[in-house]
Amino acid sequence: MQSNKHLLVFLFVLLCGTISSVAQEDLITPLPIKAIKDSITAPILTSDFLKGPNEVDSVEVDSASQKQPLLLDKIKYKAKEYVKLSQKDNKIYLYDEAEIYYQDTELKAGVIIMDYVKNEVYAGRMKDSTGTYSQIPYFKQGSNEVRPDSIRFNFDTQKALIWNSRTEQQAGLGQLGSDAMKVYAQVTKKENDSVYFLSEAKLTTSKDTVDPDYYIRVRKAKFVPKKKIIAGFSNMYIVDVPTPVALPFAYFPLTTGRVAGLLFPTFGNDPQRGYFLQNGGYYLPISEYVDLSVTGDFYTNGSYGFRGQSEYSKRYKFRGNVNFNFENLIQSQKGFDDYSRTSNYNIRISHTQDPKASPYSRFSASVNLGSSQYYTNSLNQINRNNSQTNTFASSISYSKTFPEYPSVNASLTLTHTQNTRTEERTINMSLPTFQASMERIFPFAKRDGIKKGILQNINFQYDVNAQNSITTNEEDFFTSKMFEGARVGARHRIPIGTNFKVAKYLSVSLNGGYEDVWTLETIRRRYVEEEQAVVTDTVAGFDRFNRYNLGASIGTVIYGTFNFGEDKKIQAIRHVMRPSIGYSYTPSFEQFYDTYTDGDGDEVQYTPFETSVYGRPSLSKGSSLNFSLQNTLEAKVRDKDSTATEPKKISILSNLTLSTSYNFEADSLKLSPINLSGSTEIIKKVPINFSASFDPYAIDNNGRRINTLNIKNGGGLARLTSARLNTGFTLDSDMFKKGAKNKEDKEKQEEPDYGANPFELKGTRNGESHFGNKDDSSDGEVDNPTYNTQIPWDVRLTYVATYSNRNREKQITNHSLMFSGNVQLSPKWEVGFNSGYDLKNKGFADTRFNFNRDLNSFRLSFDWTPFGRYERWYFFIGIKSSILSDLKWENRSQPFSGRR
Repeated sequence: MQSNKHLLVFLFVLLCGTISSVAQEDLITPLPIKAIKDSITAPILTSDFLKGPNEVDSVEVDSASQKQPLLLDKIKYKAKEYVKLSQKDNKIYLYDEAEIYYQDTELKAGVIIMDYVKNEVYAGRMKDSTGTYSQIPYFKQGSNEVRPDSIRFNFDTQKALIWNSRTEQQAGLGQLGSDAMKVYAQVTKKENDSVYFLSEAKLTTSKDTVDPDYYIRVRKAKFVPKKKIIAGFSNMYIVDVPTPVALPFAYFPLTTGRVAGLLFPTFGNDPQRGYFLQNGGYYLPISEYVDLSVTGDFYTNGSYGFRGQSEYSKRYKFRGNVNFNFENLIQSQKGFDDYSRTSNYNIRISHTQDPKASPYSRFSASVNLGSSQYYTNSLNQINRNNSQTNTFASSISYSKTFPEYPSVNASLTLTHTQNTRTEERTINMSLPTFQASMERIFPFAKRDGIKKGILQNINFQYDVNAQNSITTNEEDFFTSKMFEGARVGARHRIPIGTNFKVAKYLSVSLNGGYEDVWTLETIRRRYVEEEQAVVTDTVAGFDRFNRYNLGASIGTVIYGTFNFGEDKKIQAIRHVMRPSIGYSYTPSFEQFYDTYTDGDGDEVQYTPFETSVYGRPSLSKGSSLNFSLQNTLEAKVRDKDSTATEPKKISILSNLTLSTSYNFEADSLKLSPINLSGSTEIIKKVPINFSASFDPYAIDNNGRRINTLNIKNGGGLARLTSARLNTGFTLDSDMFKKGAKNKEDKEKQEEPDYGANPFELKGTRNGESHFGNKDDSSDGEVDNPTYNTQIPWDVRLTYVATYSNRNREKQITNHSLMFSGNVQLSPKWEVGFNSGYDLKNKGFADTRFNFNRDLNSFRLSFDWTPFGRYERWYFFIGIKSSILSDLKWENRSQPFSGRR
């Protein structure tokens, strides 16, 4: 704890900031405590207090001269050890676990003295022979609670004087606890139910209010519970040491729920753009369902940026958010050679509909579009995690189901994809795509009956797809030019099929399909003698073509079991094979082709449907035989647990598939390459995936395939042309604990999620974040536990290797190892890393270190990329509580050079 405090003192000496601005209507200066006329007289404990319990003073008092008591018939009181009624002093003395209840007022304390004539009460602590105080008073009136050292309260005027009061106020959206404002004051004057005046107060969100690690010292203040604190001169203390963070007056909002207010900016300095303010703005809760926040950045060289974000939600209906970001970036100064000015933008929209809102219709949206270099060039820290984004993608869709038989599903979708890395910066859009499909129909079988045989299993469907496809670039985006290359078309498709058994073990399926393609644009080609060139004309108007195909397949399942005996460690091995042979046929559609005569007098074939959205009709006939063989291999192994009655099953090969095809219509190279793919987890919790491609034909000196089998060319049966291997696994400290057992149902470690806040690590060890707003010690944990023999850690490794030999190059094209992990040096110290190493090119990938420190009320983070294109660092320290989140200090390196 002391090390935390010393670190906080050092860091916050440099901290500059403020709490918030003061609304004009709240600039009220409270009266000094000593200037307030107090109607309460302090009680005096006399020797009568030492009389026996429940004794009544025998001195006669003239009742005619006494004020009629108002409390005795309305108040409820009790005490554990001592209750004394003194008619001489008109007081009731309560001792040890004393309690008083009157209307909405509740008072509990070690000692309570009540004047039932003046309707005043005093409550204080108990003090034992060693001088230790206990049973601190608890005062509650309505929903307001105070825990002082002592209190004097008048039931008539509702005024009170409170010494060393402690109260807790919920603020914002937080709950009472570590995110609530704790208010401590040496002297408090209660004017009425809603106004208190404080003298020498401390405001903090620290859990320990007696000895907080930080607090804001307030000399005088007006306190309105659950609304606000208006203070005079205030300054921040860390470990009772004053800091330069001070204001002549301050305003602390204590309202609950969503409240409009300023969002305090971050100060800093950019070496190329000057001093800046980032992420400052205003938050506005528009209604119960919608809010809006507007923030912006400003740099002294003229660069600026602004962001608008709105979130909306209606229970059982929908929820979503809209984000718009714009940055105008200026480099250098006008007149210099390196002066430049660029504008970047980004739009993100998300909308989801609750399934309960409508069972047969649904609307959803996920939009992410903008300038290709927005994340790469952005200077704002919040965009740091997306700096390596390669693709923007968007989708807006509405779907509806018509449940009557035969049911139909229809949808209307707008899509957008944008590659941010290519020089062309191509943008593909579908504005829109309409799709409808009808459920499968069995015309020769009862709707709910069992289907047997080739006839009853005959089934068909119908679906239609229509779209307006646009391909453009970033320069023409949002201009009329983007529609010049638009292609509009529709495709109707009817697949038909059936299946049946042959010889009990063979499964046979027959299938066919018909497609009808519509288009609103075709082409015509002609040769122009004057220009000595082929001219392509675009012809607007409706046209169509059709195509169809046929197919059949037969397959079975073969089981093979090798038993070694129940007394063996490996009792049996089971091999399952699923061979399948299929045939497909596609005719030639020459009727949809035209010809033109070129300059040499030769006729050249072409199809007017080259620009069709759904491809062109095939000119060549297809007739091919397909073969595949799928294998699985598993073993029965004797369980190490002697109490187990059944052996364990271990998967040796979860999949091993071979596939190839033979084209009867090809003039040469009829046999296609042989593809092999498989996966295994023979090493527990280490999945291994592999694939390879083998070519049965040889190649010439130029690397082209020739119509000669490789085995006849002096090679093997087939030559390896490509291969890929990838695996990954996780190591953690629990795996190496002495006597630890790896249970099958143990949850896998989650990947770290670097979200909008890159320094709040989510999905860490045990699925908890140790650096959020949660107080680690709030669940009864030790405040400063230590690791005696074991430091928790975890490491995730991913290995990828690819091999290419298409032209005898025998080259490893990719050979890399990616690794990431966390080391928890102490319960509140965690270091995370994410990197990789290219074993082929001998270089590291984007390497990033995260250092996180929980300083009880504060959060410290350091993000560091030590080398590479995105070399940079970022430091942050601030209060974890959202109430005082504006009290922070952050610093960063200059922008990485790779963004220009």
